[in-house]
Amino acid sequence: MRMFIAGIMQGSRSDGEIEGQDYRREIAQIARQYDPNIDVLDPFELHPDSVDYGPEQARRTFLELVELAGRVDVLVAYAPSASMGTAIEMWNAYQGGARIYTISPLTDNWVVHSLSERVFPDVAAFAAFVADGGLDRDVPSG
Repeated sequence: MRMFIAGIMQGSRSDGEIEGQDYRREIAQIARQYDPNIDVLDPFELHPDSVDYGPEQARRTFLELVELAGRVDVLVAYAPSASMGTAIEMWNAYQGGARIYTISPLTDNWVVHSLSERVFPDVAAFAAFVADGGLDRDVPSG
């Protein structure tokens, strides 16, 4: 199984900084406890210095990551607030047939409720779902 971790990085910040990224490690750890062989794709791990990329490298990286999100089995989106990049990754994963699980309080957000198979209020609720075999139950048949 391939899992892409989508989530807020810069969000609406304009100060050249990023939001905390600890959630990525947490989600990856939860996934690996479920399946030690899971292939976790984390954009921040792949491009830890991306906030410092110039315009052309940033464009290439963004498009590469969006394309990668469309080739996974599962996308876990962490969206404590709206994130345009996360929304686009979710859309491409949806178009590619991935199961999308979103960790977010934004349950009325159209992107969140339209594309997500399930929405969790926090990482702990997602972890409980995974520990209870939720990823196995949600595997499409056929």
